[in-house]
Amino acid sequence: MTISQFRQLAAYNRWANARLYAAALDLSDLAYRLHIGVSFGSLHGTLNYLLLTDRLWLKRLTGEGDHPDRLDAILYEDRAELTQARIDEDNRLMAVVDQYDEATLASLHGYKTTSGMPQSQVLADILLHLFNHQTHHRGQAHACLSILTGGEPPSLDLLVFQRGGTAPDLKTLI
Repeated sequence: MTISQFRQLAAYNRWANARLYAAALDLSDLAYRLHIGVSFGSLHGTLNYLLLTDRLWLKRLTGEGDHPDRLDAILYEDRAELTQARIDEDNRLMAVVDQYDEATLASLHGYKTTSGMPQSQVLADILLHLFNHQTHHRGQAHACLSILTGGEPPSLDLLVFQRGGTAPDLKTLI
């Protein structure tokens, strides 16, 4: 993949998260936290996990930021705080990707796994995993919204983003 494609994925990631979070903010607190049998229990657990793993990878990529100790940690109990942290992390991810060029994407990047084991991978492969991982678990969160509302949540399709679909300004919703 090219740097322009990774920049598009970073922008799409922010767009999709804004649409997802806006729908999540419309739920009652009971529905938002209801254990419905998904990997991380609830929509709240799933959204926390997505933020947690982005922070983990950005720490590995930049050496800066929070590095959670456990993959099941709840970083924020408060929805507004979680939403603000998501906004900040999406902006941070876009800024990090903007710093890369084609040569950097092809280079090996060393980091440690959560168990402390050294690892090395091509940077483009790490970014591909990061965005694919986000899409996978955002799909689970999207399914949570379908289950909890009985309706169709806003589309998160990449094509909708590419065709100019709008996303809400989350700062006005929190």
